[in-house]
Amino acid sequence: MVERVTPRVPRDRQLTGRQRALLAELEELFLAEGFLGFTLDELAAKTRCSKSTLYALAPSKEQLAVHVVTRFFKGAADMLEDRIAGLTDAREIIGEYLAGISEYLNRASAEFMRDIGDFAPARAAYEMNSRAAAGRIREFIKQGVGDGVFREVHATLIAEMAGLLVESIQTGVLGARTGVSDAEAFTALAELLLGGLATR
Repeated sequence: MVERVTPRVPRDRQLTGRQRALLAELEELFLAEGFLGFTLDELAAKTRCSKSTLYALAPSKEQLAVHVVTRFFKGAADMLEDRIAGLTDAREIIGEYLAGISEYLNRASAEFMRDIGDFAPARAAYEMNSRAAAGRIREFIKQGVGDGVFREVHATLIAEMAGLLVESIQTGVLGARTGVSDAEAFTALAELLLGGLATR
C-alpha cells in the first residue's frame, strides 16, 4: 500500500469543462465502488476516455484518487456553508450542519470509506475535513453561548468530542457497534449536543 503521495494536480480553475465533468464522473464511481481496486486502464474504460486524459488530471492513479477525494470533501464543506447561510440561531445552525453532513455522506459507500481508511493521503484529506467540521461546531457553540441560547461550556472540549463522534460515524465504527444508520447517528449527535448545551 502506498502511504505517502504528494499530489500535483491542476487547480479547478485551470480545468476544462470536460475535465470537470470527468472528475464528477470519477467521484460518483469512487463513491459507489471505492478507488483502491481500480487500475488506470480500468478507470479509462469506465469513464470512456484515454489514459492520457486521466494523466492530464494527475500523474498517477494514487494522485488522481487524492484529487477526487479532496474534491468530494471540498464539496461537502461548500454545501454545508450554503446550507447554513442566513441562519442566525446557533441551535438551528448546528442542527442543519449535522443534518447536512449526514445527507452528504449517505452518497458514500462502505467501500469508499474503507479505501479512505486504507490509503494515508486520502485519509489525511478526510481527517482535515473532520478537523474543519469540529472547528465550525466550536464556533457555533461559542456563538450560542454568546447569544445566551447555550449555557456556559468548555466549547473547545465539546467541539473536539463532537469531532471524535463525527469521525466514528464517518468511518463506520459507530454504526458497526450500534446497528444504526449514519443519518440516525447524526440525528442523535445533534440531539446530544443541543440537549446538553441548552440553557436550563
